[in-house]
Amino acid sequence: MTNGNGSPPENAPLPQLNVLAQYIKDFSFENPNAPAALAPQQNAPAINIQINVGARSLAETEFEVTLSIEGKAESNGSVLFAFELAYAGVFRIQNVPQENLHPLVMIECPRLLFPFAREIVATAVRNGGFPPLMLDPVDFVGLYRQNMARQAEQLKPS
Repeated sequence: MTNGNGSPPENAPLPQLNVLAQYIKDFSFENPNAPAALAPQQNAPAINIQINVGARSLAETEFEVTLSIEGKAESNGSVLFAFELAYAGVFRIQNVPQENLHPLVMIECPRLLFPFAREIVATAVRNGGFPPLMLDPVDFVGLYRQNMARQAEQLKPS
């Protein structure tokens, strides 16, 4: 709703995004070839990281958003370490127009979760005997656009 000049009325409630909880839903770390994998490597290991975002509604204004991060480091055909992390948060979102709700949940909520998930991964890799793995920042806008394009492609009639 606007007041004619494109801005919301002065007495309109402000949009709110609150983090109600953050938690590890699922986590595993594998160090399958220790102690041999802990020896200095000739070459830098190949590291493959996959990141996904999922969300579900808990109540009219509350959403659980899960940031899933999977990673594996390999060297000379051998797995050095592998991990899977599902890190989630419960968010209360109020006074946000319906058309802005989905992008907010799928972009801003995981952006708030990412630094905590990144720290969990770095600490686990370090505790596994390797240098901490510092994940690069994630472009959640780009990830959102990719996912929306993939969904649109799946909906196209064959």
